[in-house]
Amino acid sequence: MTLVAVILTFNEERHLARCVESLKGLASEVVVADCYSTDTTLEIARNRGARVIQHAWVNYATQFNWALTQLDADTDWVLRIDADEVLTPELVEEIMLCLPSIAPEIDGVYCSRRMTFQGRVIRHGGVFPIRVLRLFRYGRGQCENRWMDEHIKVSGPTIDLQGEIIDDNLHSLTWWTGKHNRYASREAVDLLNLEYHFMPHDSVASLRGGNQAGVKRWLKEVVYSRLPGGFRAFAYFFYRYVVRLGFLDGQAGMAFHFLQGFWYRYLVDAKVAEVKRYMSESKKDVVGAIQDVLDIQI
Repeated sequence: MTLVAVILTFNEERHLARCVESLKGLASEVVVADCYSTDTTLEIARNRGARVIQHAWVNYATQFNWALTQLDADTDWVLRIDADEVLTPELVEEIMLCLPSIAPEIDGVYCSRRMTFQGRVIRHGGVFPIRVLRLFRYGRGQCENRWMDEHIKVSGPTIDLQGEIIDDNLHSLTWWTGKHNRYASREAVDLLNLEYHFMPHDSVASLRGGNQAGVKRWLKEVVYSRLPGGFRAFAYFFYRYVVRLGFLDGQAGMAFHFLQGFWYRYLVDAKVAEVKRYMSESKKDVVGAIQDVLDIQI
């Protein structure tokens, strides 16, 4: 039974070796789908036995779904993992034990993702346990066609494992805020699409089956997106930091919940407002405004 791990990279020399090492003994092959890194990412990948493929970046979903088309036809399972993530030894052992006996009708496997920020594990605020579908049968799953917050979607039944993926980015706070500034532009595109319908709407949103990702996406698209811009960012931060006890994460947790739970969400709303203002002033349509304001080609 073959399990292929797919890692998307761009200048991931700080994280890649650690990620690949965590897959040892589990992955039949590691495929690094790179968008023309300029550091030592490719050298690290090849030195650790990974197969490197390269493709120009559009967004995460497009890159990942393209990578799926490059896998061998006899692949049985695909594992999606980011370069700054690692599988715990417990999850590796759990996958190795259960995979051969999974019923043929099962399409995907959920596990938990635990986040760190500034060297501290974030335990509160509703960000753990986050259940993520990262392992799926080849040919039965693909990434949602979205600009931000993409999930793997499958049509058949899924099962749950207890092991964890650890999201542990080692870059500086300056890098982190720059990344989230870019993320905010991409998430603004998805919010604008809910209103203007300029591209297909691909979503795992669902209240059926109790799937965490589906419920959260439904709340985001049906409830959160209809709240007033700006106010919803504050309401979400209050929910995370007070209601879900984010304040128990200490000083690092305060920075994380404020930046990721309020600043980032407010920035998304500000960018949505900026695009709409530009549309009114320039008389351009939403696609043209997104290109001019956010520098994103739809």
